Amino acid sequence: MRVAGIVAEYNPFHLGHAWHLSRTRALLGPDSAAVCVMSGHWVQRGDCAIADKWARTALALAGGADLVIELPTPWAMASAESFARGAVGLLAATGVVDTLSFGSEDGDLSPLQAAAAALDAPDYPQKLRAALDRGLSFPAARQEAAGFLCLSTPNNNLGVEYLRSLNALGSSITPMTVERRGAGHDSTGHLDGFASASHIRALLRDDSTAEAAPLLPAGSLDILGEPASLVWAERAVLARLRTMWEGDWAALPDSGAAEGLPARLVRAAREATTLEAFYTLAKTKRYTHARLRRLAVGAFLGLKKEDRPTAVPYVRVLGLNERGQGLLKQMKKSCSLPILTKPAQARDLDGPARALFEAEIQYTDLFGLCFPTPRPCGLEYTTSPVFSASADGGQRSRRPQ
Repeated sequence: MRVAGIVAEYNPFHLGHAWHLSRTRALLGPDSAAVCVMSGHWVQRGDCAIADKWARTALALAGGADLVIELPTPWAMASAESFARGAVGLLAATGVVDTLSFGSEDGDLSPLQAAAAALDAPDYPQKLRAALDRGLSFPAARQEAAGFLCLSTPNNNLGVEYLRSLNALGSSITPMTVERRGAGHDSTGHLDGFASASHIRALLRDDSTAEAAPLLPAGSLDILGEPASLVWAERAVLARLRTMWEGDWAALPDSGAAEGLPARLVRAAREATTLEAFYTLAKTKRYTHARLRRLAVGAFLGLKKEDRPTAVPYVRVLGLNERGQGLLKQMKKSCSLPILTKPAQARDLDGPARALFEAEIQYTDLFGLCFPTPRPCGLEYTTSPVFSASADGGQRSRRPQ
């Protein structure tokens, strides 16, 4: 049986994601399985997820995933490179994944592999520094230094980082890419019935559920429930930012301390009365909005550089079906990391692994503030993995209570 690994946020799981899973299975064979590494409650754009990770897991299982494991927050809310290194490292650690499947704008592996090689070339750091010194933003400088236009689009860019991660690990996992269908990343509207996740999130947060429903698998709205939004926690975030000094900002991952960014962030936080105002005041050509959002939310969560070690130290199971149970049985023999199938098993962890799980409890407690009626603390210990009774996902995946 072939086993595909897929890295995703599923924020939320939509028809494009279902198509990617079905296309992956069609290429690998009908008996193939899919292991998905999914971000938890905080995502790469520096925002809370639209729904809790168990609801999003239930939708992934209903849409074709067999086993969903969590990408912990320090990697989920990081640059493309760190995001990819954490996720691909987890897939490799399972010992059961033989193929890495990802969506891309090109749908062609060759230019992405060439771009990955260019980014790892010995002269790349010097070219990047020269481009940055001319005032280019990091994405633009990176693209110029590597010399590949494919790096200008988000899914291609992530795909390149997945390939670099496989190379860095010396992994035997075989990469494959599926051409992305429908509307572009972060675009509005839809194309051939496929919409971007950002457009769907906007509809859900605006209570335009009738317009969002056709863009999602049947029954999704009931499973997703009330949408989460950082709007509800905005004052709590601003309160944290107003108490930050340069040393506090410098302690965050990807803080930009070497470029003097912390001083600018202190000034912006003291002037801003909204998060959007903070981003505008802190913005320069060099720093993307996504990076500034990650810094602001990372400050709110209490992230520190040391909270993101070289590799994820455990595998946390968020959900599975009957085929996933078979994979999990194999993983208990092949996985190089501790596997958590029950929250109570975290008590057996020690060192960085125990510290990371305890931090994840805090991140989930703070996610509970992103709803009109705050959710209680302690959900990490009281919520079990989602189970789907059917091997094909079907409609029997449940939202945990």
